Amino acid sequence: MRRTTFALIFVLLIMAGGIWLQIFLSKKNSKWFGLILPAISFAYSLLMVLSLIAYNGMTGWDIFIRVLFTLLVSNIPTLILVAIYFACREKIKLRKELDKMNVQDLD
Repeated sequence: MRRTTFALIFVLLIMAGGIWLQIFLSKKNSKWFGLILPAISFAYSLLMVLSLIAYNGMTGWDIFIRVLFTLLVSNIPTLILVAIYFACREKIKLRKELDKMNVQDLD
């Protein structure tokens, strides 16, 4: 019981650290920093697809379903990271527009 609790806490800390890092990178002035973690996650999902094994007797349809399922499941973290990226960039965009409006009001 203690071992699984420790493992769960460790995984949750790693996930929280990854989310914090994604938010931190997404808030940088350069928009490219926020795309680093989603690109790594997507590359890992492609690596997972390339590591699939097709057994004798599998039809083309079986292989296609397996590849599709692996792509869908392995890209869940990628989608989460991209959603965080766009949410942070939208906030930055709104803040810049408000700053422009405030400067125009002062003129």
